[in-house]
Amino acid sequence: MTTARLFAATLGLALHLGAHAADFTVSSTDIAPGQTLAPAQVFQGFGCTGGNLAPQLSWHGAPAGTKSYAVTLYDPDAPTGSGWWHWSVFNLPAGTTSLPGGATAGTLPAGAIQGRNDFGDSAYGGACPPPGDKAHRYQITVWALGVDKLPLDQQASGAMLGYMLNANALGKAQLTGLYGR
Repeated sequence: MTTARLFAATLGLALHLGAHAADFTVSSTDIAPGQTLAPAQVFQGFGCTGGNLAPQLSWHGAPAGTKSYAVTLYDPDAPTGSGWWHWSVFNLPAGTTSLPGGATAGTLPAGAIQGRNDFGDSAYGGACPPPGDKAHRYQITVWALGVDKLPLDQQASGAMLGYMLNANALGKAQLTGLYGR
């Protein structure tokens, strides 16, 4: 195959996957895109006083071949040099299309696992940027995966999970909320 044909085939595949990725969306009754998070999604501790409740999420339009999902909540603006992982849930069965507000280990679908957040817990940890910082972006990403299960447990770090997600992603949908104090 010539370089030009290889490039054309690769571009065609990328455009095909991109078209399907555009169909994959996530929404929330608790978070409006680009808007300030409600007190319910703010951390309780570290000087923050919130409800520390995971937001309700719904998604649809996942790529064909999706075998499981993962959800991550990440703050790329945290002053750490590596961002801040607030929440991760993985090994959600392929039939899952939503999570209720306030989801916990006891209310997640069977087999789903919450990874370790940067607060040190395997649970949701809400927004809590330093006082006086500009509003931080809280990126909720639903990952459509081509594997049934990731070989990780509840002690998985955000970095390890991120590696596994990027290695197995068929597509992803993202919603970003803001919060500052």
